[in-house]
Amino acid sequence: MVKIGDKIKIIFMEGEPQYSGKTGVVEHIDDIGQIHGSWGGCALIPDIDKFEIVEK
Repeated sequence: MVKIGDKIKIIFMEGEPQYSGKTGVVEHIDDIGQIHGSWGGCALIPDIDKFEIVEK
């Protein structure tokens, strides 16, 4: 499970191919579970988007 402060690498973000390969730090997880971070303006949606934790 991802937590605030974890560094992640985006593998695939549905509808946003330009985010593939970006890394960033998780800054906020909202009430519906979307993951926001330093990689840009789009949030990751668990169970749809693919990412890996590279540093806790």
